[in-house]
Amino acid sequence: MIEFKISSFCNLGNCVEVGQLPDGSFAVRDTKDRSATLTFSVDEWAAFVAGVKNGEFDPAQTVGA
Repeated sequence: MIEFKISSFCNLGNCVEVGQLPDGSFAVRDTKDRSATLTFSVDEWAAFVAGVKNGEFDPAQTVGA
């Protein structure tokens, strides 16, 4: 069984959940429709998290890029 976690910033059900699969990959799903899941490899997830921490997805960083 996968234990999904919800962000502490979640409010009013507009959220995503993240869970780690037995093979180490990560599953992401919408709390409004848990039937659909996106799956990311360990390397893909690590690159995404590094980008978030680096501010690569901040609107101020991406405008005009």
